[in-house]
Amino acid sequence: MNLQDLNRIRQIALIAARHGFGEVTERAGVWRLLGGRKEKVEVSDEARRESTARRFRLFLAELGPTFIKLGQVLSTRADLLPAEFVDELATLQDNVEAIPLEDVHAQIRDALGKEVQELFAQVDPEPLAAASIAQVHRAVTLDGEEVVIKVQRPGIAQRIDADLGVLRSLARLLEAVVEETGIYTPSGIVDEFDRAIHEELDFINEATNIRAFLENHKDRPYLKIPRVHAALSSRTVLTMEFIRGEKINPAALAEPDRKQIAQHILEASFRQLFDDGLFHGDPHPGNVLLMEGNRLALLDFGVVGRLTRPMQETLVMLCLAVALKDSDSVARILYRVGVPDARANLMGFRNDIESILGQHLPTTLGQVDARTLLRDLLDLAVKYRIRIPKEYALLSRASISTEGMLRGLYPELNILEVALPYAKELMAGRYDPTQLQGGLMRTLLRFQSMAQDLPTQLSQILLDLETGKFSVTVRAEQFDKLNENLRSVAVIAFLGLCACGFIVGAFIAFAPRPPMYGNTPVLGIVGIALAAALFGAVLTWYLFGGRFGKVSVTRFLKKRR
Repeated sequence: MNLQDLNRIRQIALIAARHGFGEVTERAGVWRLLGGRKEKVEVSDEARRESTARRFRLFLAELGPTFIKLGQVLSTRADLLPAEFVDELATLQDNVEAIPLEDVHAQIRDALGKEVQELFAQVDPEPLAAASIAQVHRAVTLDGEEVVIKVQRPGIAQRIDADLGVLRSLARLLEAVVEETGIYTPSGIVDEFDRAIHEELDFINEATNIRAFLENHKDRPYLKIPRVHAALSSRTVLTMEFIRGEKINPAALAEPDRKQIAQHILEASFRQLFDDGLFHGDPHPGNVLLMEGNRLALLDFGVVGRLTRPMQETLVMLCLAVALKDSDSVARILYRVGVPDARANLMGFRNDIESILGQHLPTTLGQVDARTLLRDLLDLAVKYRIRIPKEYALLSRASISTEGMLRGLYPELNILEVALPYAKELMAGRYDPTQLQGGLMRTLLRFQSMAQDLPTQLSQILLDLETGKFSVTVRAEQFDKLNENLRSVAVIAFLGLCACGFIVGAFIAFAPRPPMYGNTPVLGIVGIALAAALFGAVLTWYLFGGRFGKVSVTRFLKKRR
């Protein structure tokens, strides 16, 4: 770790302390890493009154672009954070100054290999939007077509890579002192953020997503997807068709228009989920424009989700189980699609789900608050240490945003009426024996294969038992921890004995007529240096080898909610 990284960690620690997270950084050993000199920071009365979620948002916002993007990515992962944190981070906005026009021109020239005048007839000097990663300008091509240019900020990739290195160092420190790092470790979250941010930094990925959406929706006249100008795009510059439209304002629309727009939104959502398997991951009102004739336009394809056919079928089964208040089926489906971090208490999981369904499904589905229901189910999965795949977590966020728009436009819309045909089609395909892709055929094929393999596998087990080659491996966390502690004690004792030996050897080396280099007794100095190094190693192992108890993050999350 270089000096620049240490300075950045110091800055993060000071800002964290100012927002009331000083105890976490202290227990994580940040000040020991920085040389042991803790700097005192006063926490304002205003910060003390704020909720933990709000202070966390303000903390990320003050740290700059990388941490702002981290908060925005976390706001799409309701499976990682409590609901109040997700809500607070969803409001996290980029507050950055626009880059000068000459820098925009330089970025376009570097990315496309030509001067701006050779590529565009005009580029508006004022940006349409300025975010932490990119800036958007209207322009006109040499052919006279109106477009928008998304230009990446100069040096943003290098800054993010540097901050990612710092984040990894802090994550390793936190893992040593935070109790709740079993299902989603800090390092795992940083790795996930690393993948997400580098996908977003590569505009070729977004261009590929746009082309896929354009192909999927080409026969749906109610939805508009912008075209990509491939010749005017690269990894850091993305040129798209300019779409004229305005944000949806339900108050300014007549009831028939609101109903039609709501139907278009719902139709597009179900088409993406159950026909295409490719859905927009962040369909908030700012990314949906209203065009003439009540047509809709989708923008910003940096975050998309993909569902395979089995995932689509599982989604339908889960929705049916929820609708029927079948807590046992809901528990088993969530357990199957997730990745349990350990053996879960399925009975307790089912009972908690039954309580949630009883709370959120009082009489009819029209009264369901899907927003709260989805979040409670995700929180419950985390409680039982079941990792929900990120596609489902992203789908949860997209569904919540879509439901919010629908409730604002036309609360009386019958969602089941639109969803039922898609569910019937998926279920019919699953159990249609005439379809080679049907789930029934796959199930029968797997059963036949299992029936053929079972006698051979049983015979192998019996032969192993007869010849004494059958072995059973048993693992227990307590034994693993005991083994680690014994090894640590053995290493510390060994290093301590070696250090003592070097000290004794050093005194012997200082005896009369020792080997000299000038006026310096060489063997004595070497012995003392080795003893000091070993004592330093033992002390470091003792201090950082788990001696300090871990701090509970849950206590901080529950504080002043």
